[in-house]
Amino acid sequence: MKKTFLVVAFALMGSAVMAQSGSGFGIKAGLSYNKNGDLIGSVGDGGQDIIEGAEGKTGYNFGFWGKLDFPKIYLRPELVYSKTKSSYDIPDGGSQDYDVSKLDLPVLLGYKLIGPLHIFAGPAFQYTLNNDLGDLQVEDVENDFTVGLNVGVGVNIGRLGLDVRYERGFSENEARFIGNNITDVSGRVDTRPSQIIFSALLKL
Repeated sequence: MKKTFLVVAFALMGSAVMAQSGSGFGIKAGLSYNKNGDLIGSVGDGGQDIIEGAEGKTGYNFGFWGKLDFPKIYLRPELVYSKTKSSYDIPDGGSQDYDVSKLDLPVLLGYKLIGPLHIFAGPAFQYTLNNDLGDLQVEDVENDFTVGLNVGVGVNIGRLGLDVRYERGFSENEARFIGNNITDVSGRVDTRPSQIIFSALLKL
């Protein structure tokens, strides 16, 4: 699955770069404010379910993009490495940071409004590389490969672009976790975050 994901990503970017003279490619990087879904856990042998919402934290992303340009619209696939972080208050386990690393492949369709201003939207295909919940042992996620939606607005000034977008998964994607010698907690956590993403793009 991972090899297929990368092959599709490079094929889309290659077609975007080579198809038209007005097209291009470049690099991008930025910060995000992200928040994972609920954590559902059980403490000890009591069988009591505890549902905790995450406290959002700052993450980051960097990667590449290609652009196929038309008079009023454009197609922009991206290949991005993303790191997100949320925090949970776990009973008998203190506060635990939940880190998720993934490869993102947004395929964005944009519309040019006026001057340098444009809007865009499109699916975001994601492959989970790693997830870590503090001192707790996280088992395999339900689905390594998930799909979400990106919606945003941006401006282009010469070779530099700035955009802000909202990203949300279409469905929950849970990972199970178990406690250790310090805490007897087990349960599951939604690994698919909602994010506000700020990015800077440079055309090469």
